[in-house]
Amino acid sequence: MAEAESSTETSQVTGQFIMYTTPWCGYCHRLQGQLEREGIAYDVVDIEQDPLAAELVMAANGGNQTVPTLVYVDGTSQTNPSVAQVKAKLAAL
Repeated sequence: MAEAESSTETSQVTGQFIMYTTPWCGYCHRLQGQLEREGIAYDVVDIEQDPLAAELVMAANGGNQTVPTLVYVDGTSQTNPSVAQVKAKLAAL
C-alpha cells in the first residue's frame, strides 16, 4: 500500500481509492486490516497532516471530519463503509 502525496493530486493514486484517515482512528485501522486481507489496493492520506484532505473530508461529510472516508476514482465517496460495501462499489466501477 502506497501513500498518496496529496489529496488533490489523483494522478498520484496507486490504489483503487484513497482512504482519508487519522492515526488514532480505530475504525480506520479495522477497515485497513480487512482490506489488506482481501488484497484490495488503496492509498492512505492522514487528514491531520494534510489540511486540503481535511477540507475534502469535511465537504463529503456535512462539515465533519469523519474517518475513514473513501474517495473513489469516479469522485464518489463512502464514509465508514464495511468491507462488503467497498467490494460492491469497486465491482460497480
